[in-house]
Amino acid sequence: MSQIGVEVFHPGQAATNESDPRQQTAPVQLADNRLELLAPAKNADYGIEAIRHGADAVYIGGPAFGARHTAGNSVEDIARLCAFAHRYHAQVFVTFNTILLDDELEEARQLIWTVYEAGADAIIVQDLGLLELELPPIALHASTQMDNRVPAKVAFLEHVGFSQVVLARELSLKQIRAVAAETQMRLEFFVHGALCVAYSGQCYISEAYTDRSANRGECSQQCRMPGNLKTRQGEVIASNDHMLSLKDNNQTDNLETLIDAGIRSFKIEGRLKDLSYVKNVTAHYRQQLDAIMARRPEFQSASHGRCSYNFTPDPDKSFNRGKTDYFVHERKPGISDFRTPKYLGLDVGKVSKIGKDYIVVDSDAEFHNGDGLGYFAANYQQARLSDDKLSGFRVNRAEGKTLYLTQVPKDLQLGATLYRNKDQAFEALLAKESAERLLMLDFQLADRDGGLALTAADRYGHSVTVHADFDKQQAKDLERNRDSLTKNLGKLGNTDYQLGEVTLGDAAAVFVPASVLNGLRREAVEALDKARIQGYLRPTPWQRDDSARFPQRSLTYLGNVANQKAKDFYTRHGVVSIRDAYEVRPVKGDAPLMITKHCIRYSYNMCPKEVPGIKADPLEMELGGKQFKLVFDCHKCEMLLVG
Repeated sequence: MSQIGVEVFHPGQAATNESDPRQQTAPVQLADNRLELLAPAKNADYGIEAIRHGADAVYIGGPAFGARHTAGNSVEDIARLCAFAHRYHAQVFVTFNTILLDDELEEARQLIWTVYEAGADAIIVQDLGLLELELPPIALHASTQMDNRVPAKVAFLEHVGFSQVVLARELSLKQIRAVAAETQMRLEFFVHGALCVAYSGQCYISEAYTDRSANRGECSQQCRMPGNLKTRQGEVIASNDHMLSLKDNNQTDNLETLIDAGIRSFKIEGRLKDLSYVKNVTAHYRQQLDAIMARRPEFQSASHGRCSYNFTPDPDKSFNRGKTDYFVHERKPGISDFRTPKYLGLDVGKVSKIGKDYIVVDSDAEFHNGDGLGYFAANYQQARLSDDKLSGFRVNRAEGKTLYLTQVPKDLQLGATLYRNKDQAFEALLAKESAERLLMLDFQLADRDGGLALTAADRYGHSVTVHADFDKQQAKDLERNRDSLTKNLGKLGNTDYQLGEVTLGDAAAVFVPASVLNGLRREAVEALDKARIQGYLRPTPWQRDDSARFPQRSLTYLGNVANQKAKDFYTRHGVVSIRDAYEVRPVKGDAPLMITKHCIRYSYNMCPKEVPGIKADPLEMELGGKQFKLVFDCHKCEMLLVG
């Protein structure tokens, strides 16, 4: 085969670079209506699997300065992840979402340049001192650690160069709409995973008592510990409850209402979760968003390709502490489970018989060898340690409802409810190759002087044409020849494509040697791969308005200003009084160490707004051996832990 040439067409920049709606006219609505599923990547391999399972973008920690201190990655791995993601026009966001000290700024600046050169599409930022540095032309996303609740603050972030903002998890639909009305930025919202009980960036308990700063990626998660609640007079209201441990976020039922409120990026928490969690939860939300877009064609996916799975996604089968949609529909009961901060699992029945080395379960569930089951011991209310409350065991052999164990736990009693927190059969499916992501590919074979031309086109505006000259002969059996041509063109093997439409035209009458057709197909696919990569455009940062004024004139330690560059930034934007971050200069004496919308009074049915006539006594909490005063701002409906 002699290739005469390759002709390439891909969409121009005006049609594909949708990062800044303010700089476009006709594509504004299109840009605003791209729905992005954003998944966590503990490392490059996890990120690749997230994209295979349907993520439009992934977020990953770089070598340093990420809010998950133990989830750092090399620049080489980030480059590998970017190369894979961009095949599907998916994006990679790198986290730089900690506050920085003065002597860390230059290292951070160099790292940002390095990950940009590695192909990263955006960085997720908490410290605004970074904006005073010479950064590459990379998109900026405002981390939820900035405490993005107020429309005026979000609008300010847009003016100073951010193109996407991660909103506070605590916002209601009404509050989200209010933010969306004041900005053209893409709004990102957590839809699944663990919930920090404090407003992100507004918790200092870990720093105060363990010297591990949540704002520097080292939270000790003291909020997941059991505590005691009492009045200032010493009356005990609750003991050994996990009073600050929330259930996990699950917005499955609210996705469409969130879209209508203005959310365009749907974020899954979990950069420390295992791979099966990433696969399962990503696939679940991919199917949910695809179903919405099928009903509402005005929306489109932010990346390319369609996914298929060899399992049925079910987020209840991956790590979760129960589920809540938090405050999306305003305050309501059920956002916490004070019994345990662990993964409880699904209720699968009750113990109906206990033998020497087995138990019988009254259940409709199907059990498997290796299943993990949990239960609450009969005396868990008196247990003083969290590990004593929820116990568990592994099933050695399952025979119907009879489960054989290495040893039957002594504190397991008849009638105990069992919860499955490891479904061995489900995990086995996820341990294999569990998803495939393919692009639809259309072929057009055309007769031309001296040979044939094969055009390959995806469904996103990219197309290539390759040519081959050979001695043509007429096919003797037209129908058989047509079938043979179509079959050979469909041999796409381990490529990123699946066969869509095949148009043969006059070429259907030409007998094409298999070697010629196979060569045409291979060259067309290789050329289309190159065209798609060349046609991929990273988002560009928005223009910065240095005259924008920050909506506050003064900042306390709650502003998390830890370096001189951050002070310079705020001063330049109208802030006249700036206090150092708690990590730089701790507050002496009592100070709010956590601000949260979770309310202990409400949870224990002691809210004066909800229970008429109840006496609002001052309350104290003992947590991890430390004493905290609870201060309730009923006007804002917030609670402060003061210590």
